[in-house]
Amino acid sequence: MADAKVFITLKEGILDPQGKTLLRALRELGYDEVEDLRVGKYMEVKLTGGDAGTLESRLGEMCERLLANPIIEDYRMEVDV
Repeated sequence: MADAKVFITLKEGILDPQGKTLLRALRELGYDEVEDLRVGKYMEVKLTGGDAGTLESRLGEMCERLLANPIIEDYRMEVDV
């Protein structure tokens, strides 16, 4: 069994209204040191049935096909076998 982590973020240049809202709220609360904030997604996935290379490849397919929107999002994976 492998434990995998997937981090998904909006690509540079894509507007992030949720991030802007949180940034504005933090500044209103007095956290002026926060210069920028972008919101993303984090997923934990348990995988079975292959070696590290195969599982990483399959997880990449999952990200490309369903978990992330490759047009507007980047993703990074960590697979621990």
